[in-house]
Amino acid sequence: MCLRKRFRKMKNLRLTSPRLSIRLLLKSDLQEMHALSSIPEVEKYNTLGIPEDISITKAILKDRIVDNKIKNARILTFAIEEKGTDKFIGMFGFSFKCTRYSSAEIWYKFHPDYWNKGLATEAVSCALDYCFDELKLHRVEAGCAIDNLGSIRVLEKAGMKHEGTHRESLPLESGWSDGHTFGILKTDKRN
Repeated sequence: MCLRKRFRKMKNLRLTSPRLSIRLLLKSDLQEMHALSSIPEVEKYNTLGIPEDISITKAILKDRIVDNKIKNARILTFAIEEKGTDKFIGMFGFSFKCTRYSSAEIWYKFHPDYWNKGLATEAVSCALDYCFDELKLHRVEAGCAIDNLGSIRVLEKAGMKHEGTHRESLPLESGWSDGHTFGILKTDKRN
């Protein structure tokens, strides 16, 4: 089945895990998205960096919402909420390659108050289940800066394998960083 057919039910797409509720990003997420993207620790390893003001975040959010509504979307962006409180605690997204490759790249970020609680691993695992079980993808990959030890642990715990390192591939606020590439196949063991 092509990706276009798989995305027809996108409007009310919701993923869940034991502690998280994950839904497509909404216009009403602007304040929370901007607050999350304005935390230096969160953006330390993000190539976009801290937005200069909320108008930058608003433009990014607008683009993500448009992407989320397209039936054959190449990019999907989700809000991550804590079950029980519905508090916005993070985000993740997929970038899909052309249909022939049957693969996607995943990225994520969480509020520091929710670090070291296993929630990022839970979200990534939920995302991988969706990619492989629902979208029937063959491969998912992720990248992170070599100094981003938290992300490295998350990806490994979710079952992703380190596949290589690219020299000075990430333009961070602190300068160029080497970047690790991680990947997982549909046939690999997931956690």
